[in-house]
Amino acid sequence: MEQQSITTLASTWVRSEAKGLLQLPTELFCQTRDVFQARLDKMANYFLQNQLLANDDIYLITALAGEIGNNSFDHNLGSWPDIAGVFFGYDMIAHHKQLVLADRGQGILSTLKKVKPLLLDDLQALETAFKEKISGRAPENRGNGLKFVRHTVAAKKIHLTFSSGFAQANLNQAMIIKKIDQKIQGCLAILEF
Repeated sequence: MEQQSITTLASTWVRSEAKGLLQLPTELFCQTRDVFQARLDKMANYFLQNQLLANDDIYLITALAGEIGNNSFDHNLGSWPDIAGVFFGYDMIAHHKQLVLADRGQGILSTLKKVKPLLLDDLQALETAFKEKISGRAPENRGNGLKFVRHTVAAKKIHLTFSSGFAQANLNQAMIIKKIDQKIQGCLAILEF
């Protein structure tokens, strides 16, 4: 699958209305966590066997994808608005490697408002998710996952575009959060390395 088409497919899927929703190819959709984990492991093995990245980088990319994908299942358990599951695809073109994850869950704002009700909008929610130790699964002692993602992206010079609701965070050495015009149902994460 071409690099642009995987991003376009995921983006179209999370922006679509539930009625008439685009059907994803089975190789790009993980309806359950165990399917996601199996495909994540398969990806890591593929990278290792084909020496697409240094071994340390393979494990970090796998950990980043695992954190983002597992968040989709953890924070939407029993609360998926329409379709339960995660879009998970990757393209390994020589000069540009890309991994895309997306879900049609509640989104960051809805999840974090449960524990921080004063959040005003999607922009604040993304800022909070990537900078504070906070979890939508309180009182569980969690909330370091997206901070780990942010720090790893900066340290390894990876680019992450993470969108939820009407906000988008662009992370590499810095983090820039901006408003977007078209709503993302759930979350869309694009890792470029």
